[in-house]
Amino acid sequence: MQRQQLAIRIQDGNPNHHLRKNSGTWFVHYTVHPDAPTSLRIRRSLGTRRLETTRWERDRLFALIQASNASLKQNPVSGGTPPIGFGEGGVR
Repeated sequence: MQRQQLAIRIQDGNPNHHLRKNSGTWFVHYTVHPDAPTSLRIRRSLGTRRLETTRWERDRLFALIQASNASLKQNPVSGGTPPIGFGEGGVR
């Protein structure tokens, strides 16, 4: 499994950073760098119309990505499940 670097910029005063609404459903948009010269833009439906739930899901997703990077540093694994955001076009 490759380590992916989460690349996010959080704007102070904007609690909806990385969130977009499309046809009433919220999506999270972010960028990862699976290796040094490559960047991958991920757009993932959060499957909700509620803004509070959307913010919570975004924060949980970013925490999972960062935690998976930390565990990969300690226990590198080859093969296995692709990192979060890969496969299925980044959409769930």
